[in-house]
Amino acid sequence: MIHILRDFRPWLQLLVRRRRRFLCGALLVWMTLIAGLALLGLSGWFITASALAGIALALGMPARLDVYVPGGGIRFFALLRTIARYIERLYNHNTVLTLLADLRYRVFGHLTRLDDASLHRQRASDWLSRLTADIDTLDNFYLRILVPPVVALLSVVVISLFVAIWLPGVALLMAITLGLLWLIVTLVTAMWGFSRSYQQVADQESLRRLVVDQVQASAELMSYRSAQWHRSLITIQEQQAHSNQRRLGHKTALINGLVSAVAGLLVIAVLWLSSLGFVEELVAAPILVMAVLIALGLNEAFIALPSSFIKLGASYAAVRRLNELTSAPPSHEKQTSLPKALGLAINVTQLSLLYSTSLQPSLNFVSFQLPAGKRAVITGSSGAGKSSLASVLTGRLEPTEGDVLVGGERPWQVAAQSRASHFAMLTQSVDLFDDSLAENLRIANPSANDELLWEVLAAVALADWVKQLPKGLDTAVGEKGQQLSGGQARRVALARLMLRNPSVVILDEPFAAIDAATAQHIAASLDQWLANRTVIYFVHQISSLNLLPRVEFHWHLVDGKLQQYLIE
Repeated sequence: MIHILRDFRPWLQLLVRRRRRFLCGALLVWMTLIAGLALLGLSGWFITASALAGIALALGMPARLDVYVPGGGIRFFALLRTIARYIERLYNHNTVLTLLADLRYRVFGHLTRLDDASLHRQRASDWLSRLTADIDTLDNFYLRILVPPVVALLSVVVISLFVAIWLPGVALLMAITLGLLWLIVTLVTAMWGFSRSYQQVADQESLRRLVVDQVQASAELMSYRSAQWHRSLITIQEQQAHSNQRRLGHKTALINGLVSAVAGLLVIAVLWLSSLGFVEELVAAPILVMAVLIALGLNEAFIALPSSFIKLGASYAAVRRLNELTSAPPSHEKQTSLPKALGLAINVTQLSLLYSTSLQPSLNFVSFQLPAGKRAVITGSSGAGKSSLASVLTGRLEPTEGDVLVGGERPWQVAAQSRASHFAMLTQSVDLFDDSLAENLRIANPSANDELLWEVLAAVALADWVKQLPKGLDTAVGEKGQQLSGGQARRVALARLMLRNPSVVILDEPFAAIDAATAQHIAASLDQWLANRTVIYFVHQISSLNLLPRVEFHWHLVDGKLQQYLIE
């Protein structure tokens, strides 16, 4: 139990940061429950008292009943219950969604600090699972495990004290019975279903991975005639997950049945003990009915607990997976900073890089020197090692052997803030978000005004096209830039890069999917922006030196080895 609490501690600390919101949410839940019990009990009292007063008057006996105070109380509790429930649902769901956003922000922050080697150890779908499925699983923990049991226990204490005013024995019975029931539906239920719900997370992850593989590798599976075999694996995993889920459902049903049975027996016991007090004229009939109805209504505080606590293992499994990510120590210290200069010299000495999953090195004793403010082009076919070299130069990877100095510092030891301000890299994949064109550009410079945005759009030959759009800069680019063509999306990414003020610029295929005339215009704009900066172009081959003005060095990568060519 101690190690479980220790694993949950980092995520509970995020909850403590918003403790006021959660305390207010718990208070609203408690008010809703108490208002419902008060409405039920007072209505029973009033109906019984009215009936007895009517019988007395029919028999010619004197009777008196104040209908205004209890009638007003019934209306008050009815309105309070309705309003409190509405506000509670709105407030608590907003709180939980805000908390889940905090969790995703924290996890994503840890992902951004991982180097490329660490990121490649897991599939993209696995990282996405951390951000979505695992954190969504914690929704059950925050919304259904923390608040409801506290509210239920507090309600038992308050109601028992209230009933004790007239029926101390009945109140003691209610407190003991409901206290034991509370322990069963929380601690006992959590332990009973822990292993099954823990396994449920692993089953869902395995099933998700197999289905994704079936879809993404369908062509390869069909080519090797393995599609049916792979589908059988999915079927087996699905049956296993379904069997585990069914057993977990059976346990939940048994606990729910126990709660209903205990609640029913408690109502019978309260009715019997209250009747004994009524026979001995220790309590009035309206109070007897009120106590019975309150005991019946307390079932509402317990009915939702079993299905929540039996899934505690799933929440713990998600927490452990997230802890493996967030508690992983960094592969190297990042404390140094790069010097403040417009261009930085790059010195690469006997650089070798071997991925843990590869038998052959991606880079093999690469050495070169690029003076500050100079430009170079590195050519090579796909798989030659260009992307690996770019990752090492920008500090995203640490080399297996050799050394790299940028501005006199090893880039992988430079603090992330300093690297972000000194390096700018255009990769082959373009990352655009489902937002406006202006907001996608301002990711690079949040303080950029519209005039500056139009300036960089003109530099990449997009200004005239954007001006023709009905919404101009407010045009949505769609998820992953799907509203743009490949060439337009690449130029938007290049324009975003030009909003930065880096010292070292790495451009990977900057003119891909761009026609010759537009490429020539962009090359001229880049020539002005790149003045005095250290620049490396990564291209498959040099089609025209006009697109690479002022390039003084040409190196060629073949199977991770670097060859030097002369610029003609």
